[in-house]
Amino acid sequence: MMIQQIGNRGCLTAILLIALWSSSTVFAKSPAAIFIIVDGIPADVLENTSTPVLDSIAGKGGYTRAYVGGEIGGESQSPTSSAIGYNNLLTGTWANKHNVYDNQVNDPNYAYWDIFRVAKEHDPTLQTAIFSTWTDNRTKLIGDGLKEAGGNKLDYVFDGFELNVERFPHDLQEHYIRAIDDLVTDEAARYIESNGPDLSWVYLEYTDAVGHNYGDGPEMTAAVQYMDGQIGKIWSAVQKRQQAYDEEWMIVITTDHGRDAKTGQDHGNQSERERTTWIVTNSDDLNERYYQTPAIVDILPSIAAHLKLEIPENIRNQLDGQSFID
Repeated sequence: MMIQQIGNRGCLTAILLIALWSSSTVFAKSPAAIFIIVDGIPADVLENTSTPVLDSIAGKGGYTRAYVGGEIGGESQSPTSSAIGYNNLLTGTWANKHNVYDNQVNDPNYAYWDIFRVAKEHDPTLQTAIFSTWTDNRTKLIGDGLKEAGGNKLDYVFDGFELNVERFPHDLQEHYIRAIDDLVTDEAARYIESNGPDLSWVYLEYTDAVGHNYGDGPEMTAAVQYMDGQIGKIWSAVQKRQQAYDEEWMIVITTDHGRDAKTGQDHGNQSERERTTWIVTNSDDLNERYYQTPAIVDILPSIAAHLKLEIPENIRNQLDGQSFID
């Protein structure tokens, strides 16, 4: 054997080298991240609903209240509405910068880069994916394929089903959205387990539809519990990836806005309940910022920190958020 031939001193040296190589291999895990937006769930509703999956993901310290809407009365004040909230997360900036002030998304300012553009600029080989119940997330907010938005940034796309009224007939109670959410959830879980993209976004809409239709009450509670079960499928896929591969996954789950205090059916303004949201994550690297009511704009720099993305200085200087990941 070669080790015997090199003598005792050489044997010890070889053993030390092998041990060092082995330890570096064990701890050099490849980072991956997935963020999930579940629409329109106020923090108080989540906190008063049984959500065993989210509780499991959060563990001992991975839940916090957060906020949307920018600075009340300041330049960054942003409507507490859906597309605005999504883009706050995607760009790490408030509406006065990314210029999305309503769900029409008529004139987004792509000078403020989204997280997928940041990832692809850092390393074009990073694999990205979106699983969404609303196609405009990809075509308008991310602007995938648009030159001014950075070109093609998504390697796998699963959306567009709300436009297929033959497969998903639209009903007044919007139950079709739940059926699409189910489809999106199942595909996200399947693809993540089989392919393990470096960065993914899952968007589920049904909880907001229930909020608009019924407001606060048992219907909303049931919708949140149903969402928790959907998240469970994705979380299971993430856990299987971590067990089977040398990967370290960060999952971040949040919502885009709260709801009005009177009925729970509306949102868009600056009341405390409309501005108060929440974040759930499995990360073990949380710093003090996470426990001091972070903003939705803090999620982009936090994901970037986990993935070790180098954000170009001119883009980094424009961010309104700060990382809650050390």
